Amino acid sequence: MAELILIRHGQTQWSRDGRHTGRSDIPLTDVGRAEAAALAPWLTELAPVHVRSSPLQRARETATLAGLHAQLDDRLVEWDYGGYEGLTAAQIQAERGGPWSLFHDGVPAGATPGETLAQVAARASALLTDVTPLLADGPVALVAHGHLLRVLVTVWLGLPAHDGRLFMLDPASLSTLDHEHGNPAVHTWNQRPASV
Repeated sequence: MAELILIRHGQTQWSRDGRHTGRSDIPLTDVGRAEAAALAPWLTELAPVHVRSSPLQRARETATLAGLHAQLDDRLVEWDYGGYEGLTAAQIQAERGGPWSLFHDGVPAGATPGETLAQVAARASALLTDVTPLLADGPVALVAHGHLLRVLVTVWLGLPAHDGRLFMLDPASLSTLDHEHGNPAVHTWNQRPASV
């Protein structure tokens, strides 16, 4: 079975500033475009046979600049942060009056509810159910967002979804999931071209 290639989109103004960017359709910065283009030689070598991308422009543009022709898949959109959309972790902690962790505390359920961790994990699980058989054809690339991909790796490994907190993921990074002795495994994680 071939590798599953995970690609986080390049830098946006909000990712640069540490703002939670869920469903807001924020474009790449010039740096983000250069980061995405720098992934192209790696992806040429990895030669994915199937490519899926989040429909949000930061992911779509990353795929295009990296030389990929992607099929859009709504299940690859970022975690819906609800009322925390656009806020930094420091702003959320100040609002809550104490520590906060997305993977443990989630997002508000009030007037502007977002997704629960369980809902994000269910999306990731459904996506993996559909794309895993495609690995028989060759490598499959998924172009998406940091928190969604961190949940997806826990589903791949059979870990609790809140363990996504353990997998840091930089903009314009490339990771590969594979199998070792028939068991799902992480082959590489959070790699970035030296030129970026």
